[in-house]
Amino acid sequence: MAEQDDEQKLTQAERERVEQAEADQASKVASGDANQREAEAGQYNADQIQVLEGLEAVRKRPGMYIGTTSSQGLHHLVWEIVDNGIDEALAGFANEINVVVEKDNSITVTDNGRGIPVDIQKKTGKPALETVYTILHAGGKFGGGGYKVSGGLHGVGASVVNALSTELDVKVMRNGKIYYMDFDTGHVKTPMKIIGDSEPHAHGTIVHFKPDPDIFRETTVYDIKVLTTRIRELAFLNKGLRITIADNRPETPTKQDFHYEGGIKEYVKFLDDGKDVLFEDPVYVEGTQNNIVVEVSLQYTDDFHSNLLTFTNNIHTYEGGTHETGFKSALTRVINDYAHKSGQLKDNDDPLSGDDVREGLTAVVSIKHPDPQFEGQTKTKLGNSDARTATDHLFSDTFSRFMMENPDTARKIVDKGILASKARVAAKRAREVTRKKSGLEISNLPGKLADNTSKDPAISELFIVEGDSAGGSAKQGRSRLTQAILPIRGKILNVEKASLDRVLANEEIRSLFTALGTGFGEDFDISKANYHKLIIMTDADVDGAHIRTLLLTLFYRFMRPMIDAGYVYIAQPPLYRVAQGKMMRYIDSDDELNTILGQLPPSPKPMIQRYKGLGEMDAEQLWETTMDPEKRRLLRVDPQDAIEADQIFTMLMGDKVEPRRKFIEDNAKFVENLDA
Repeated sequence: MAEQDDEQKLTQAERERVEQAEADQASKVASGDANQREAEAGQYNADQIQVLEGLEAVRKRPGMYIGTTSSQGLHHLVWEIVDNGIDEALAGFANEINVVVEKDNSITVTDNGRGIPVDIQKKTGKPALETVYTILHAGGKFGGGGYKVSGGLHGVGASVVNALSTELDVKVMRNGKIYYMDFDTGHVKTPMKIIGDSEPHAHGTIVHFKPDPDIFRETTVYDIKVLTTRIRELAFLNKGLRITIADNRPETPTKQDFHYEGGIKEYVKFLDDGKDVLFEDPVYVEGTQNNIVVEVSLQYTDDFHSNLLTFTNNIHTYEGGTHETGFKSALTRVINDYAHKSGQLKDNDDPLSGDDVREGLTAVVSIKHPDPQFEGQTKTKLGNSDARTATDHLFSDTFSRFMMENPDTARKIVDKGILASKARVAAKRAREVTRKKSGLEISNLPGKLADNTSKDPAISELFIVEGDSAGGSAKQGRSRLTQAILPIRGKILNVEKASLDRVLANEEIRSLFTALGTGFGEDFDISKANYHKLIIMTDADVDGAHIRTLLLTLFYRFMRPMIDAGYVYIAQPPLYRVAQGKMMRYIDSDDELNTILGQLPPSPKPMIQRYKGLGEMDAEQLWETTMDPEKRRLLRVDPQDAIEADQIFTMLMGDKVEPRRKFIEDNAKFVENLDA
């Protein structure tokens, strides 16, 4: 038996050797001479494995460290340095940060914290100041020794900014001395040295850097509005901290000072500016549980929309997370408990839903966590389970007490939730009616959807066109494979002050919801969108602008994920058509028209056609000016400053007349050739 086993093993071994030989031969025949091929294509061996020393890895792949080298990445450099000053403030050692945009678009950031350490770091044998600015993942944010709470996500700030700047210099006031170093694209230019004595009791850090145009090829020009918006937000989130922003460029000289002793309570007031509130003084909660600091402030308005902002260690958690979940569950539970105790809800009544109790809510939830764990697609969703427990417990206790101590306000909050609940039930009925209508039925309605033939949302476009006349031209001139047309008649409902049931009662809006396929309200699902481009195409006059604003208000309030995903666009039809002989041009403005006319020969007399509306264009003209992907110009709707967008929609579309009148008076001088 043993001999038979050995024979089988030998036979198997021989068989494997034969098979391997055959495979080797086949490989050689199929690929030719391997050595020859390697010689032609170039060697790939240990010599080709690059070891990027120091900060070269950052310069090689900057997107890995700052996300992008576009304008967003350029501004990210500022936040990396500002965050270091914020961390000093969170630790209790700084109360002022100054940011300056210099004349040459370089940046100076000053804080009055402890100053970066200057003694020798044992592991590197170099001054800690040099280590922080030349070695990745070096700093006081690791291991819990330097900072209990840190605002930066990765702790790579100073060294990355250094690597991506053509010049960076840093001064440290510490121990009664001023220490200095400067760098060139991450490399030490001047070793650390003492350049003088500091003012008595002075301490802090001054960092000056100039972004490298070879890295930031799109732009190296800082947008003062972007900087100001974030700095104001940081001042709200860190009560008592003063942050100034100055622009020393001659074309935009400004200086602003942000300092809020009330912190996020003042943030809520700022968010609700121009709105009618149910109670004047926002609710404010602050507490600590398991080393997690929780702050919540809220106020109710007469709006139908909610505005909830959440933050973790000053990072805006756009995707929410456990702290948001804890807040929402506590809010719903406390309001329902009070509603039953006060008798506003009976024992057999259905409880108010989360959407019901959040209607008209403005709230800011800000926590400081010693070890935040972020998840989600953009790493802006908090995942710590203890954050949910802490937020729920601390907020519910204080908010319950507030409701009991302020019965008039509490009754208003509950009444608003009950009204929202009734509207939700009505909206549910309307939703069920809308669901029964198929896309085929919609397309058969006169003047309604003319769908495209492709079922691939990635290449499908929905043109929302003002008027049946323009809609007819668009249907004739379109590319049927990719372009769908939905004409709308007149002005749709202003949804800024409308509940969901009223919105769904509007035929034009209901048709739009059905055509999109996303659902609406709590059922909205962007993954079901039938089109990845929604193109608003209205006349280039006052009425067209009004209709465009109404549609944008609808998208912003009820289909915000479509805007966030970059799916919403505005078409740019021309104002004029100029023809002379064989020359024909479409013109976008009066200035461009005057320039062109000044360049044309005196004869023959040019023919000028002014397009007062899209309906004046035939199908061919509409295609080649506004719909042809090769020639058209689209503006993508991208609300980078969502807070300002919210306030503008409230001011333009809300009930209050005075703010709108002031806006018109202040901006009328910028409007040229206003159509009567």
